[in-house]
Amino acid sequence: MSTVAIMQPTYLPWIGYFALMDRVDCFIYLDSVQFERRGWQQRNRIKTARGEVWLTVPVAKKGMRDQKIAEVDILYGPEFPRRHIDILTASYRKAAFFDAHAPVLYDILRSGHQKLADLTIAICEWLANAFGITSRRIRSGSLENAGTKADLLVHLCRQIGATHYISPIGSHAYLAGSDAFAKAAIELSYHGYEHPVYPQLHGPFVQFMAVIDLLFNVGPKSLEVIRSGQRAILAPSQL
Repeated sequence: MSTVAIMQPTYLPWIGYFALMDRVDCFIYLDSVQFERRGWQQRNRIKTARGEVWLTVPVAKKGMRDQKIAEVDILYGPEFPRRHIDILTASYRKAAFFDAHAPVLYDILRSGHQKLADLTIAICEWLANAFGITSRRIRSGSLENAGTKADLLVHLCRQIGATHYISPIGSHAYLAGSDAFAKAAIELSYHGYEHPVYPQLHGPFVQFMAVIDLLFNVGPKSLEVIRSGQRAILAPSQL
């Protein structure tokens, strides 16, 4: 059996993104679908002494209505990447593993990627490698794309020989109305996950922060924490 998960590339994703990546044989970055402005594709939250703060990558608006994620351009300027680096440093410089990992992240942020997806996937790849996640990872743009929603997912799965698709639970609403996976004889399941608790700075524990919160605070034990939240794979009938 070959398992696959497909997710849009996200800026500094949350811990569950990597839990799903770790759970499959192949993870596909879905960069060939339409970009949604002000969504997770370009922003995420970190924990600071002042509470949760959003970090948003500014992007060019021209032509955005019809742009695919892989086509979106970054707008560099006073806000990015300097402001992101300043806020991250102020928030995490006292974290146990900040000095070990922040320089690499900052080098990626300063690398001058022109496309948003190139930047976000570069960060995801660095994080996955730092955690020790070994799944195969590819971009949907490198495959043939046909159809939308469930039909597109099935088409991607077929190209890599997947027999089992593991979806985030949030996608159940639109997948439940399709028989595309059943027709393709690809098993459809959902990722059971419960957010783990780990040491954090700045007061009581807060869930769903960008996963660098975990890496900076926990370091080499990050994958152990990620896996501690894994729960049983769920069949569609269980939702």
